[in-house]
Amino acid sequence: MTHLFFEGSEKKLELSLVPGSPSLRSLGYEFWSQAVHIAKAEILSQISNEHCDAYLLSESSLFVWDQRCLMLTCGNTTLVDAAIWLAQQLGSENIAFLSYQRKNEYQLQLQPSCPKTDLSRLREAMPMKAYQLGYLDSHHHFVCHLDKAFTPPPRDITCELLMYHVQGPNADYLRSEGQSIEQVRQLLKLDLLFPGFTIDDYLFEPYGYSMNALRGEHYATIHVTPEQHSSYVSLETNLNLGSTHAYIVKQLLSILQPSSWDTLGFNCQPFSPLGAEQIEVSKGNVDLSCGYQVDFRHYQHLQRRVQPVIQL
Repeated sequence: MTHLFFEGSEKKLELSLVPGSPSLRSLGYEFWSQAVHIAKAEILSQISNEHCDAYLLSESSLFVWDQRCLMLTCGNTTLVDAAIWLAQQLGSENIAFLSYQRKNEYQLQLQPSCPKTDLSRLREAMPMKAYQLGYLDSHHHFVCHLDKAFTPPPRDITCELLMYHVQGPNADYLRSEGQSIEQVRQLLKLDLLFPGFTIDDYLFEPYGYSMNALRGEHYATIHVTPEQHSSYVSLETNLNLGSTHAYIVKQLLSILQPSSWDTLGFNCQPFSPLGAEQIEVSKGNVDLSCGYQVDFRHYQHLQRRVQPVIQL
């Protein structure tokens, strides 16, 4: 039996401009469409509010603020190309902060580059520092950033929840035929998790789901890759999942029943609940010279542990 495969794990680019720089939003749709195209993705739709333009992509998401942008791409995208292009277009002297993040993939051999190659190319363009969080033979993340002093704005936090091998009836529905976008929203309880947010979402064929959400200065994005043997669901947000919005993590873990999951917090305390059937397998914490404290943790559910089976 042939199994569908799609690499859901995202590569992530974030950059901030020095104070007084022209607005990134003023660069317009065509500029950002070109940046996305260079990463080998396309813009599907857009929502905006007074703070941010949020673009839903064929492979994940792009958020653009006046002085900052965030791009996530999955599949076989070439986000490093977009990172270098943006640095050239904006001018390195105008970039106050830049980070590039990549998680180990299920099938690295299918990727157009490896993390080491990406880092080498970034270092040719600008001075970078790099770290690996997590064990090399398990889930781990590569984080590199511009080697330049930077002070993040107050309350600048990012929380990432990355879930693997989702199970149960909700996961079965997400990889079934005949889904509707309304049912997926209800299944994920988006009205409960993100009240008052404007939501832009897309249901892929034969399955797969992406969502961007905006409310004032807050954003959230969810991406669902439900393939049976390589399922992956990610949430990223600047809501504080370690305190006032901890219920979001609890709800998603209950809904999707992953066998394991990662959390990454930038200037945010650990935010995954621990119970009798959940264990913390590994963790790492590093204070970056660019002003962020990064906390990484990998968890497993004792009753749901599975080994990935990938057809080669």
